[in-house]
Amino acid sequence: MPPTQLTRQVAARIVDYIRAEQVATGTRLVERTLADQLRVSRSPVRNALRLLAESGAVAEAERGGYTVLEIGDLDLTEDAEDGADEAVYLTIASDRLDGALPDRVTESALARQYGLTPAQLNRILRRASTEGWIERLPGYGWEFQPTLTSEQSYADSYRFRLTIEPAAILEPTFVLDRQALEHVRDQQQRLADGAIHDLDNIALFNINHVFHETIAECSRNGFFIEALRRVDNLRRLVEYRRSLPRARGVVRCREHVEIADLLLTDRRTEAAERMREHLSSVTTEKTGS
Repeated sequence: MPPTQLTRQVAARIVDYIRAEQVATGTRLVERTLADQLRVSRSPVRNALRLLAESGAVAEAERGGYTVLEIGDLDLTEDAEDGADEAVYLTIASDRLDGALPDRVTESALARQYGLTPAQLNRILRRASTEGWIERLPGYGWEFQPTLTSEQSYADSYRFRLTIEPAAILEPTFVLDRQALEHVRDQQQRLADGAIHDLDNIALFNINHVFHETIAECSRNGFFIEALRRVDNLRRLVEYRRSLPRARGVVRCREHVEIADLLLTDRRTEAAERMREHLSSVTTEKTGS
């Protein structure tokens, strides 16, 4: 039996997630985690992973779940991506941030406003949904998720992170996920070595928020983890339009590497203090406060 449209859509969203988060080959994917990330039930995720396994993008893992093999140019949609998608995607994000779009929209209205084909619109909405700033409504239409819109709320988000992220490192339940941390550390080292100059703001935001969330997840405290994920989604659209000059970004990536190295050598107190210093500097640079 051929895969359903839902299976193809979820599979494509998993591919988008893997690309956006730069998930490394060999990384284990878990149904429950993906279902939570994509905000769908586990059944379509399971079917989508089977489809991706058939395509050679993932493989079944010995202890359950799947591991990433090779995404490459895998395309599960009927149409190849249009190079104009990125520009339209950023325009929609910018219009939403500026208050030019209502909280709820229909596909037909978006298609008319931005001159999109059904395939283009599907790709853009799927990507925005994967990134967490829009959700499909039951039955009909889409709803934009809350986002930061003022300078004060943006600054407040950094003050909040300055409070919770160092604290998460010092949680008594903290257990280092060495493989995950080594992966994100290597990503930051590549950025510091020059790869940062080849990335746009979206890709850079995705890599950096994964670094911080990976550390928070080691706390094993669901409140810290969920709070950071939520604030990252709230500030996402602002970060798409605002980024540090790449020369300053290199400095911050080196700080990420330092924090990871401290954690990898079991120096949590120092890592927490370094995280506080790092976030203080970024807060000043991005908000002037």
